[in-house]
Amino acid sequence: MIARYSLAKMRSIWQEEFKFQTMLAIEILALEAYATKKIVPPQAVKRIKQKARFNLSQIQKIEEKTQHDVVAFVSNVAQYIGKDAQYLHLGLTSSDILDTTLGVQLKSASGILIEGLEKLLEVIAKKALLYKDMACVGRTHGVHAEPTTFGLKLALWFDETKRNLARLKQAQHEVCLGKLSGAVGTYSNIEPFVEDYVCKKLGLKAVNIATQVIQRDVYAQYMVTLAVIGASLEKFATEIRHLQRTEVLEVEEPFGKGQKGSSAMPHKRNPVICERICGLARLLRANAQVALENVALWHERDISHSSVERIIFPDSTLALDYMLNKFIEVVSGMKVYPDNMLANLGKTRGLIFSQRVLIALMNKGLERTKAYDLVQEAAMQTWKGAGNFKDNLLSLPGSAKYLSAKELDKLFNLDFYLRNVNKIFAKVGL
Repeated sequence: MIARYSLAKMRSIWQEEFKFQTMLAIEILALEAYATKKIVPPQAVKRIKQKARFNLSQIQKIEEKTQHDVVAFVSNVAQYIGKDAQYLHLGLTSSDILDTTLGVQLKSASGILIEGLEKLLEVIAKKALLYKDMACVGRTHGVHAEPTTFGLKLALWFDETKRNLARLKQAQHEVCLGKLSGAVGTYSNIEPFVEDYVCKKLGLKAVNIATQVIQRDVYAQYMVTLAVIGASLEKFATEIRHLQRTEVLEVEEPFGKGQKGSSAMPHKRNPVICERICGLARLLRANAQVALENVALWHERDISHSSVERIIFPDSTLALDYMLNKFIEVVSGMKVYPDNMLANLGKTRGLIFSQRVLIALMNKGLERTKAYDLVQEAAMQTWKGAGNFKDNLLSLPGSAKYLSAKELDKLFNLDFYLRNVNKIFAKVGL
């Protein structure tokens, strides 16, 4: 329900109705600014406010002829205003309206995404605390390494999501811009006070300097931020995908009643949501690349950026909103299998304690290289299926000389590896 509501709000921001309503608001605010200086009669502005409206289908018909959306919009609004339309769009250029509208759209879209990240932080924090002490094997290169906890995996996600939230808030601040400075940004037919007035009313920041357009490095930074957030979600989803493999089965994404995993194989329970998130992360990266390509425009402006921006901004904000909502669903409802985690910890028959044995031998006075070779010899025997690591260590004269069975028992202790979990949680704010 929350996801559906969020996506509906995001969609509305990029629909023509919202766009033209915002454009109309900008035109009227500009007239209000003029009226404060008596450049436009206050009574004319009052009449314009009462009459101003637009019709989407009529705008489309006009645009078919003019091949210019802003001209079509202004022409349509002028039909409703009548004689006072002489004041409409006074001193403005199309990009003044379009870029300022984009600032409003991105401000609103970012607000929805920020809410999604904040909700994701909540659900990750809840699960991290729940599974803080649940031991599982840590893997490097996909191979068993040393013990960790499932809670620490989630605490890592929590910390990264906090960074992403800070990045997005900063990106929102940087991209909430407005510009009303005319055809090449020189305020030739409009005064700066109009820009200041309109931007303040809309909650935007007036750019310091522009050409015909706001410079596109701002939007490139924003799109890269969305791509980074998507990359983090992909990373989290990839972890769940690996943990859901049949050979591992430590965690599963939710699988609803009546859900089907395959048209051919009734037994299948696939990580389809996480796979979907990983796929959409690629779209965000591709769109960020397009935004970077948009930075270099000819002179004071060309329109090579315009067509693709009509795609990449709606697509990326909608995609990320969807990804956030789906991953909230995954984390909230994921199935965790502690017994499988413990079973997997034992699969290598003690090899996860190899570094502690190495250090113990060095503490006994054995030179590091010799200690390493000794431990590795016992480890390789274990890898080949010959007994367990502890017994193989005791069977080697070099090892038995330094460490007794009782001492090894103390070394093969999960609690030792997890003794600083609380400190880590405190560092990340959990």
